[in-house]
Amino acid sequence: MLTGKEIVLGVTGSIAAYKAVELLRELIKREASVTVVMTEGARQFITPLTFATLSKRPVLTDLFTLDYHSRIAHLSTAEGADLLLVAPATANILGKFANGLADDLLTNLFLAAHVPIVIAPAMDLHMWQHPAVQENVRTLQARGIRFVGPEIGELASGLYGPGRLAEILEIIRAIEAILVSPQDLVGMVVLVTAGPTQEPLDPVRYVSNRSSGKMGYAIAEAALARGAKVILVSGPTSLKPPSSVETSFVQTAEEMREAVLKHLPEATIIIKAAAVADYRPVRVLPSKLKKTGEPLTLELIPTPDILEELGKKKEGRILVGFAAETENVIEHAREKLSKKNLDFVVANDVTKEGSGFASETNLVTILDREGHVEELPLLSKKEVAHRILDRVVALLQKRRGG
Repeated sequence: MLTGKEIVLGVTGSIAAYKAVELLRELIKREASVTVVMTEGARQFITPLTFATLSKRPVLTDLFTLDYHSRIAHLSTAEGADLLLVAPATANILGKFANGLADDLLTNLFLAAHVPIVIAPAMDLHMWQHPAVQENVRTLQARGIRFVGPEIGELASGLYGPGRLAEILEIIRAIEAILVSPQDLVGMVVLVTAGPTQEPLDPVRYVSNRSSGKMGYAIAEAALARGAKVILVSGPTSLKPPSSVETSFVQTAEEMREAVLKHLPEATIIIKAAAVADYRPVRVLPSKLKKTGEPLTLELIPTPDILEELGKKKEGRILVGFAAETENVIEHAREKLSKKNLDFVVANDVTKEGSGFASETNLVTILDREGHVEELPLLSKKEVAHRILDRVVALLQKRRGG
């Protein structure tokens, strides 16, 4: 079931647009709430009234439509969505999506949406096989967008081959795989660290890093959705943790260490996504350091290595670390995996587009103790979180012999 899930259904100008009506009916049967967005081309094949009647919601067609709170529709719709589904998707819309063009409501919504996106293409055989279309598909897939179909079959032109819209139930299954989290962490206690630490220099300054906490918070939310009890130890961020997560807010590396060790006896799984400052000032000045115009030398000492300490105390727990690097990513990740006694490490190059600290996406490689290296495509941090938890669950099952 998709109870309570907010899905935006984008319908474009394909002859298969009529099948989107049945798709809408199936989503509603599964108790999803659906907002339909139609392109001008789609309205040549079917009227908005049909979708409005079934969804019991206004159909959005105009880029400059305001919602009930006088907000631009593509922004407010994107904010409230759990998933964007485009079905059928034409060659034209794929080209616009791949190249960042935004000339109507659906293309603007696509750019504004930081949620999982599923695309179900439908077009004629030669259009689908055209190198430009295939290049656009590869571009979108590399950005973490999920494609369903097209299927092989008889097409409206009379040709036979790939181009048919995927079966409705296949599209539904793809959505459920993304939105309906398995309850495979019931009984587990997941301890997650997130965000940066701030090491004070004086009452107004500190040493820190660019971490936003988004990856750690996404892991906490995903673990909660999969049935775990979640304990979040968070450095300073602007994020709001889920109400059902037990959260400890800390500032410094030492405070994070104390909070983690306090909760360690309870934890069965530890995921250290925090970007803990490696160094802190030798002493904290009691008053604000004044600018004199002269060069300033700042003496730093190492902060406690929380991950290494956990590696020595993990016993039967699963321990996952992160390696945010700018060069030699795999080499440094392997070194951390061994030195810190991790079960696996999630590595990323923070200089790559879409993989930085404050982004909504991440591009990671997962390395485990058995030598396996899995490179994931660019995904939302929510999807990366679930991929990490999939690996945790697989390791739990292996240890249980199941």
